[in-house]
Amino acid sequence: MKETKQDILNRLFVENNLTEEDVFSHQHYKIITRAGVNKIEANNNISIKYEVIRCEPNFAVVKAKAKMGDKEIETFGSALKGSTFKDGNTNSWYLIEMAEKRSLSRACLKLAGFYALNCFAEDESENFKRNNN
Repeated sequence: MKETKQDILNRLFVENNLTEEDVFSHQHYKIITRAGVNKIEANNNISIKYEVIRCEPNFAVVKAKAKMGDKEIETFGSALKGSTFKDGNTNSWYLIEMAEKRSLSRACLKLAGFYALNCFAEDESENFKRNNN
């Protein structure tokens, strides 16, 4: 019997020791917290090397070269601090750190199979933050 997307997602959650604290729903996606991404990275022995592509006062891009077993990928994370939130993608002035977190999150979730199941990381977008209201 073929696994459904939900079956695969449930299996990945169990295999990576993710708890309810590590995941939440947001519109059409499952969002994985920073702690959840760290669990996935450690559980899958993902190694990552970073390259700063661009680092300016209001903009940063970091490339992550990541490896998990025999799988390797390259992906990017960026951060743009605009004069208002509408013309940027972060509220933080820690741009290079934000770009690094975004590239790490994308790399881990892609390698571990979560991206294919519409799971994204909380760090990837200010819009992905947990609503605690």
